[in-house]
Amino acid sequence: MLKKYTVYLMFAVAALLLLWIKLNQRGKKYAHDKIQVEAKAPEPFERNIALLNYSKHAQCRMGCRHIDKEEVEDILQNGKFNYQRTEEDEKGVTYAMEGITKDNQMVRIVFAPHSDKITVVTVIDLDTDWPCSCN
Repeated sequence: MLKKYTVYLMFAVAALLLLWIKLNQRGKKYAHDKIQVEAKAPEPFERNIALLNYSKHAQCRMGCRHIDKEEVEDILQNGKFNYQRTEEDEKGVTYAMEGITKDNQMVRIVFAPHSDKITVVTVIDLDTDWPCSCN
């Protein structure tokens, strides 16, 4: 009677071993297993420095934080959007962009795009808390 079940037991062990090998197999994967299509989301506005307009607040903050217009333009063209800092109110939507300036300041710059201009709302140095008396 034991011989009768031995064949079934060996078959079950072989099936489990094959399953374990298949699940833990390393090496060449099939191309369709590796492909993960990540659709690039369209950017919310055109990064055109010719459209830049600076608010008085932004100009004051730029002075306090030693950030010039060239650095703001560079962040607009090359910075990364921080969508967690995107805000919307009755005036419209503002977008935060972050990057590193030519003098190695990690900055966040808030832009408010409109149909004919992109307003720089504020400029923030993420590493240094500069003294500033802007209103």
